[in-house]
Amino acid sequence: MNKEPVSRELFDEVMVPNYAPGSIIPVRGEGSRIWDQDGREFVDLQGGIAVTCLGHSHPGLLGALQDQAEKIWHLSNVMTNEPALRLAKTLCDLTFAERVFFANSGGEANEAAFKLARRYAWEHYGPEKNEIISFKNSFHGRTLFTVSVGGQPKYLEGFEPAPGGIHHAEYNNLDSVKALISKEKTCAIVVEPIQGEGGVMPADPEFLKGLRALCDENDALLVFDEVQTGVGRTGHLYAYQMYDVVPDILSSAKGLGGGFPVAAMLTTARIAASLGVGTHGSTYGGNALACAVAQKVVDTVSQPEILKGVKARSDKLRKGMMDIGERYGIFSEVRGAGLLLGCVLTEKWQGKAKDFLNAGLDEGVMVLVAGGNVVRLAPSLIIPDQDIEEALERFERAVKKLTA
Repeated sequence: MNKEPVSRELFDEVMVPNYAPGSIIPVRGEGSRIWDQDGREFVDLQGGIAVTCLGHSHPGLLGALQDQAEKIWHLSNVMTNEPALRLAKTLCDLTFAERVFFANSGGEANEAAFKLARRYAWEHYGPEKNEIISFKNSFHGRTLFTVSVGGQPKYLEGFEPAPGGIHHAEYNNLDSVKALISKEKTCAIVVEPIQGEGGVMPADPEFLKGLRALCDENDALLVFDEVQTGVGRTGHLYAYQMYDVVPDILSSAKGLGGGFPVAAMLTTARIAASLGVGTHGSTYGGNALACAVAQKVVDTVSQPEILKGVKARSDKLRKGMMDIGERYGIFSEVRGAGLLLGCVLTEKWQGKAKDFLNAGLDEGVMVLVAGGNVVRLAPSLIIPDQDIEEALERFERAVKKLTA
């Protein structure tokens, strides 16, 4: 096998051009540090976009993967497996859920959630009750169905005709939902407790409570997309617990595997009954390797000291970024919850978020963007204080050069 170093230029020769990766190629990670091909070190505040919730090369995850790899990797869904059953039981014990469906990605978990919502309404109320209400600036995945439910038209451009029966209300505007909802036609409302790709915009508590009430009044299901907010990201295992609003269906992915591809759709036994034998499936969903790793992730993240630590780290990172923002006049606010934070650029710097990402890389710190106006942070839930301090110092150096 050829293991000689490869260049960034090879991407342009062999990969579909749907991504525009940066110039560096990371080759190794440990904790919240990453090293590239040239041995340069970076503090990772990206977390693989809220995925590597326990950092890189976490010994517990490595151990779980190695242990399961020596037993069995994959089975068809003609059979079940022990890691899948254990993980499903754990998720049910820790949440509102009574039933779990496993998939590989957030898009697939959402696809299952949306299909279930329509199937449930079809079985209980008839085929006319099929409409889904989502929200502008939302993001739910890249399949044709999920990208249509998502409220960002740019991701649908060139892929029409889109699935029908989908409406988009204004986020945090309950009246806009009331104008669209119908007892006869609406089967579900789909919402992110915090819009991630849409700019790290948290939902108002009363807004989510109002959605719950509207769903109850109109015999519709409330679906929480917790692909980005789940698995400890907000300082709660799932964000619905922070808001004290219980959905009917919840999607989970990203941090669930700590970097290993796995996803889950959680729901109640009554609603799950609508996905009978043969109605939906996933070849790799419930894969033994993935579920063994995810079990270790959930067992670790759900510990009270870990969740409590998320808040402390959040406070430190939020204050540090806001202080930088005030010193250089670049951030109007830092919003979000836990370790999903969005630093909103001031009017002078609107549209320049990518510039701050690139400047950060030059100084050895990795951040994210959400749109053109928000610098997004989603680091490991256990990032050490010294790494936060180092990341803030490096980011401030980047800001100082960029604003000079």
